[in-house]
Amino acid sequence: MKCPHAEVTNISKHSLWVLVGDEKMFLPFTHFPWFKSVLLEAVLHVERPSLDHLYWPILDVDLTLESMRHPEKFPLVAKG
Repeated sequence: MKCPHAEVTNISKHSLWVLVGDEKMFLPFTHFPWFKSVLLEAVLHVERPSLDHLYWPILDVDLTLESMRHPEKFPLVAKG
């Protein structure tokens, strides 16, 4: 079964919007910092390898749809 299409539809200096099937998702850079300071091509090249996640191959970023819908449930953790 083929997964419905995913597409970045809008980018601002604070966030991006992704259309996944019929659902529009808002991704603020405060929760998704991987997209903030990268080339446009890297953000626009998004794949949907399965129903429950998206993949940005140029950035090597995998996100589940659940983490995009509820980023507060998935706090960022950095090891320094």
